[in-house]
Amino acid sequence: MGYVRGKLMITTERLVLRLFQTSDAETVAKLCNNYNIYKSTMYLPYPYSLNDALSWMEHHYENFMGDFSYEFAITDKDTGELYGAIALSNNKHFNHGEIAYWIGEEYWGKGYATEAAQSIVQFAFEEKKLHKVFARYFSTNPASGKVMEKIGMKQEGILKDHIIKDGKHEDLVYYGIINE
Repeated sequence: MGYVRGKLMITTERLVLRLFQTSDAETVAKLCNNYNIYKSTMYLPYPYSLNDALSWMEHHYENFMGDFSYEFAITDKDTGELYGAIALSNNKHFNHGEIAYWIGEEYWGKGYATEAAQSIVQFAFEEKKLHKVFARYFSTNPASGKVMEKIGMKQEGILKDHIIKDGKHEDLVYYGIINE
């Protein structure tokens, strides 16, 4: 994994993870305005508008520089095409962070989330010196759990009926990995 400090980007075999730019907003809105993504994410609105994308991006840079959170656009190394997003929060008090991600539906099943998540865990441990990284997913979205398993995370527990999505209670499955 290459993390370029001045450029705030991470390169992997197939991907470049970089900060979002205003010019990405249209693509973000197009990818996120999708019920299948909405139903597996905790905070994404639906329908999803251009304004949603712009206001979401508004504080990314200062959050990054302030070490509160790191939001990366997942893009193709060769074409620059935008596939999705991955974020890492940084809880300085507990020295841990949460990763969260989404991939546009047309790009599912190609391993992009796994590749991005792997590099973000590395970034968390090597660059940000976090002790632990965790993630959580709805039990109705097992594909997300597969990503967590592939990058070495272990299931730590299931919170039953923990959140409400579209008027239905959902289980939240927690995964974690510790920087040994």
